[in-house]
Amino acid sequence: MTLLTAVLAPPAASAATGPSAPRGAAPAGRVVIIGIPGLMWSDVDAKTTPALWRLTREGSAAGLSVRTTRTSTCPTDGWLTLSAGQRSRLAHGDCALPPTPVLPGQPSPTGPPPAGGAVAPGWPAIKSDNAGTGYHAQIGLLGDAVHAAGGCTLAVGPGAVFAAGDGGGRVDHYVPSTDKATPADWARCQLAAVDVDEVFRAYIDAGVDPHGDQVPVPDGKRAAAASAADRRVAQVLGQVPAGTTILVAGLSDTGVNPHLRVAIAKGAGYGSGFLTSSATRQDGLVTLTDLTSTAFQQLGLKEPQQAVGSAWRSEHSGDSTAKRVESLEDEDVAAQAIRAVQTSFYWVLFATQLVLYGIAALALRRLGNDTRSRARILGGTRVIALLGGAAPGASFLAGLMPWWRAPHPTPVLICTVLGFAGLMTGVALAGPWRRSAFMPGLVITAVTAVVLALDVMTGSSLQLNTLMGYTALVAGRFYGFGNQAFALFAVAAILTAAWVCEYPLRHRADPDPGGLAGATRRAKLAALGIVAAIGLLTVAVDGLPAWGSDFGGVIAVTPAFAMLGMMITGKRVSPVKLGAFCVAGIALVLAISWWNSRSANPTHMGRFWQDLMDGNAWDVVTRKFDAMLNSLGYWPFTLALAAALVFLFFVLARPTRWRAVSLLHRAYQHSRTMRPALICALAVGIIGTLANDSGVVILSVAFSLATPLMLAAGVRSLEIDLDAGTEQPRPRAPRAASTESPSA
Repeated sequence: MTLLTAVLAPPAASAATGPSAPRGAAPAGRVVIIGIPGLMWSDVDAKTTPALWRLTREGSAAGLSVRTTRTSTCPTDGWLTLSAGQRSRLAHGDCALPPTPVLPGQPSPTGPPPAGGAVAPGWPAIKSDNAGTGYHAQIGLLGDAVHAAGGCTLAVGPGAVFAAGDGGGRVDHYVPSTDKATPADWARCQLAAVDVDEVFRAYIDAGVDPHGDQVPVPDGKRAAAASAADRRVAQVLGQVPAGTTILVAGLSDTGVNPHLRVAIAKGAGYGSGFLTSSATRQDGLVTLTDLTSTAFQQLGLKEPQQAVGSAWRSEHSGDSTAKRVESLEDEDVAAQAIRAVQTSFYWVLFATQLVLYGIAALALRRLGNDTRSRARILGGTRVIALLGGAAPGASFLAGLMPWWRAPHPTPVLICTVLGFAGLMTGVALAGPWRRSAFMPGLVITAVTAVVLALDVMTGSSLQLNTLMGYTALVAGRFYGFGNQAFALFAVAAILTAAWVCEYPLRHRADPDPGGLAGATRRAKLAALGIVAAIGLLTVAVDGLPAWGSDFGGVIAVTPAFAMLGMMITGKRVSPVKLGAFCVAGIALVLAISWWNSRSANPTHMGRFWQDLMDGNAWDVVTRKFDAMLNSLGYWPFTLALAAALVFLFFVLARPTRWRAVSLLHRAYQHSRTMRPALICALAVGIIGTLANDSGVVILSVAFSLATPLMLAAGVRSLEIDLDAGTEQPRPRAPRAASTESPSA
């Protein structure tokens, strides 16, 4: 998205800020939001928490992603996020329970509290801080909307004041705890927020640092805290008026390790089943910002544009309550397991490829005249290279297996990835196509592209909690293509399209196998049709909101395929033409965003168009650009990228002392589209780096697929030349006696 900076700067700089909460009809419903910071599904069972168990049995449930502006969400952060419908925080505050509110008769910088009400302490500073973050959260949005519609707000407990407070931090009625609330209190207002803090308080009482680990709190104390919280919930359920919608949320974490928390909804439209939302498109998974949207919907109020979530929906399930709770616990186990190994996976993947590059360089230097040893060295190098190219795609296929349920999940995951990578490599070398320089690589790229495309077209189940996908704990996205998956898919599609074009281009008068100059016009048109068809399908899968929903990806894929089409037909690609292709990509993604903005539930693409029309798009672009620059600090990716570039130059591209012709040049001689394939794969990686907030991660993942497959193609080309006798192996001359120039 950072490519849009120059395009969007003028309108963004002169536009006004977004509108305030709309004024409409009085709230038509009644909602009670019970926040239980720290509550997980492992805390809920029929004996210890009977009230929560009954709510789960009668209503809909999900895992709740509580990620706000920090890795670990504190209770006040969660309450403020509920207030704004956008990720919010309590800046420079301790991760502790919310402070006691300002009551009538006490001084307040925003004015005296209403009779019987309260004001959240420090509200002006909280509002100012959150308005200045990259999310521009409007604290008090929910309370303002209720007041604008003529309704009133009730807060039970200190934290609830931060959720239900209006723009001035005020709630109309305040009760310190559930045991002091009466049926008249619950019937008084349309919106009630309830702070049930027993679970989080257990960590405070045990002397555990809220920024530290969770382990020191004994299971018995946690179970007792969950039981105490359940009794609070039972008090609420026993007094609220009939027809009230009950929303329960785990709201926050309890230490540095984030978890999925509890989300339950009971009321009109919420039968026995799982919760989902348009923000996640995953059954049994919702977000904290969705809670605000749900409150607006249940109150019958129009949701302001500043709220970014989507209302919870119920998906019926025939599973028993115990089975549903077990599956939601399993969801958190999977999220924890992938979180523990995801970063190390990139280290291992890129370090392994670095070792591969080193082995390949040494092997090529030591080729001798012995036919058997020569075949063994080249064959082994080729198999390892293909295995390295298959590993990224195999990391997604590993999601087909419940590896996280194993007693030792990490070794099982490693074996699963290696197993699928070995299977893909076996297929690539199984048939007569193994003799080709490019066909084994084509098999791997085609399988990778098809697997990723089918996944996002059928719900993105392989993207979630996957090594190169995304996790619910980070909450960057929950469907479609994440940045790593996009990079892998785009490069796989480019290489697939280029290598498929080999077949029509081989029908030519010139018998020379390399180059494009001698291809017939009909062959070039057929190849261009292949590129156009695969390119259109790639753009649709990547960019359509129903599938990939990837904004920056369209900007990168469009010019890359346009370049490929020109190069395989022998046309020159100038900087002017490349710039025009990039502009076409921007225009295309803006058209998709406009179309999506007109839907009932727009995605982030549609919301970007709305931000553009309101003049707020500059903030989004700036945040993405800053994230792209910060990606240079991701050392596993930056080092891997530098190593891949060095390898491409010194081992694959640059003529070396131990071979008269470079490996990459040999691959060019045996494949008419090898050069366009590599250049366009590099182009999609570079443009994707500039157009996405993951920055250098995009290019690193692109090289993790392209580099080993190019190595495999080069090695096979060398094998073919040696077997044909067109290149005789020669012993390496002693360094002192060598007079060969590096550029010879």
